[in-house]
Amino acid sequence: MKKEHIDLLICPYCHGKLELTITKEKNDEIIEGSLKCKNCGKEYEIKEGIPKML
Repeated sequence: MKKEHIDLLICPYCHGKLELTITKEKNDEIIEGSLKCKNCGKEYEIKEGIPKML
């Protein structure tokens, strides 16, 4: 997942903005990390470059 695409994502539950935490990246690609909703607090894992938002 590219860093510049983060601004396109919103929380699927409350439509709030997401805060990014990166734990592993390679060449401007996010490999592992998490997205946390600033509004409701739900957290979504990023694994192998894919955000798990279901």
